[in-house]
Amino acid sequence: MIQTKSEFGQAMIPLPCSESCERNKGPILEVLRQLLPSCGRILEIGSGTGQHVVYFASHFPSLQWQPSDRDEYLPGLTARVEQGGSPNILPPIKLDVLEPWPEGLFDAVYSANTAHIMSWDAVCATFAGLGECLISGGLYCLYGPFNQDGHFTADSNRVFDRHLRSRDSEMGLRDLQALEELASLNQMVLQQKFSMPANNQILVFRKEGSRA
Repeated sequence: MIQTKSEFGQAMIPLPCSESCERNKGPILEVLRQLLPSCGRILEIGSGTGQHVVYFASHFPSLQWQPSDRDEYLPGLTARVEQGGSPNILPPIKLDVLEPWPEGLFDAVYSANTAHIMSWDAVCATFAGLGECLISGGLYCLYGPFNQDGHFTADSNRVFDRHLRSRDSEMGLRDLQALEELASLNQMVLQQKFSMPANNQILVFRKEGSRA
């Protein structure tokens, strides 16, 4: 954790920090450069420490970024955005995918390392919410490790899945085909897959329909 300080040197809300976010933000950025529109609104689901949204927003100044997360993560997320965020980052909002979603449409949605820590019900709720909040032709960019045809794609992913399930039986790596089925139920289609370092991928789902 990194401590923020007031102008009087007093410690304030500690800034959460993720080493994995620091490692993967560069490679993810290079993929997002190929995908995101030149202007519009981007929702990040599960912003967590805020490291990704602060980094990406500085490289996409014409996009308006909306960070979000559950209540317990908002203080640290808000502190990071206030300390190092760009003018194109909106104040973080609460978003629990199992509860009502914020109103309004988004040109794209981004999320990293969330599907495997959510319950399957929450993953289903995420795709249902995306079907409502994405514009026609909008993209959902999902980063993380995934299984293929019911099999692990690397031994490290098998070990990671075992670790997750030891913490919570509802956690675990999700199968690509199951996610494609969820997408189809919510007017979305898997458009692209990008191989990423450390046996991760970026899955790109497109909301059916043409971009206005």
